[in-house]
Amino acid sequence: MNENSTGVTAAQGFRAAGVTAGLKDSGKPDIALVVNDGPSSAAAAVFTSNRCKAHPVIWSEQAIKGGSARSIVLNSGGANCYTGPEGFAATHRTAERVAEHLGIGAIDVQVCSTGLIGRLLDEPKVLAGVDAAVVALSPEGGADAATAIMTTDTVMKQSVAQGDGWVIGGMAKGAGMLAPALATMLVVVTTDADLDAATLDTALRTATAQTFDRLDSDGCQSTNDTVLLMASGASGVAPEVAAFTEALTTVCRDLALQLLADAEGADHEIAITTVNAASEQDALEVGRSVARSNLFKTAIYGKDPNWGRILASAGTTTAEFDPLDLDVAVNDVWVCRNSGVGESIDLVDLEPRSVTVTIDLKAGDHSATIWTNDLTHAYVHENSAYST
Repeated sequence: MNENSTGVTAAQGFRAAGVTAGLKDSGKPDIALVVNDGPSSAAAAVFTSNRCKAHPVIWSEQAIKGGSARSIVLNSGGANCYTGPEGFAATHRTAERVAEHLGIGAIDVQVCSTGLIGRLLDEPKVLAGVDAAVVALSPEGGADAATAIMTTDTVMKQSVAQGDGWVIGGMAKGAGMLAPALATMLVVVTTDADLDAATLDTALRTATAQTFDRLDSDGCQSTNDTVLLMASGASGVAPEVAAFTEALTTVCRDLALQLLADAEGADHEIAITTVNAASEQDALEVGRSVARSNLFKTAIYGKDPNWGRILASAGTTTAEFDPLDLDVAVNDVWVCRNSGVGESIDLVDLEPRSVTVTIDLKAGDHSATIWTNDLTHAYVHENSAYST
């Protein structure tokens, strides 16, 4: 593990930087660069399933097909989405600029952007930012990179997990439009483990399916979502796939919950667990339906454990259950029993930020958790006057 380093530079073989290029109105850092200097360039990525994709996603989806990536450049201050041919050309030229500095091919450079849709990036500023980021690259640059990708985030988000002789580190951004698939996020995960691209791809898809794909903050899906995993092989250790996948899932879950905790304007983080479902898909469908109910979310904001809104949301799904035999608990108080009144709602304390909802379908032995947050006045204000 790199001493005195965090996030994407915790693993051996990586350098990173975060600099200010002037893309943000606030004048805060807005260009991040992560470089893999290791003997391996194996990589895998997962992207938004939104059919309306930003230019960097279109570029990166093609570039990653060979299972290799030596670098990723990310800008905040503009999504570079629906900016026409000029926008795609800017993405291409950004990758070429990074490649020129590093002596690699443009196809080995992943590109990410985040910010407002429909705003053409100031390309000269982006390219100058790339130049500055290359100069600033450092094995201790993880925190700088994590800061530079922030938009409405209030804190940077990093995570590290150590294996037996190998390390996984990551950074993420995201505070709104958190909904499947992936939630609105840019995530870069690095490891010094020596694994091939196919193994990385399988592990990454397993990890994201259990973590980022289960965030559902506001039901709004982004055009720019990217989760990239790069392996340097610098440790020389090839871990057991199961152990690596578990550690990767731990990092992804930690980052996902940091995203949830920083959701725009939220007062409560809510874990909705559906138990005893006929299938995992049923459990996910019920949890997601509740998570997307504005009536439920505003009730939690008002500190009202309104279990009727939970049952009403469950009833809109195709999940298998008896509508007359459902149980619901809020913060471990079973306020609904057999689809009727259970324990007193006065026993539920909704003052703390953390809220748990348990829905018992009594239809099988599967379970799943969806993470969401409440709907507040602050969320409306944040998204009616967004700026970077």
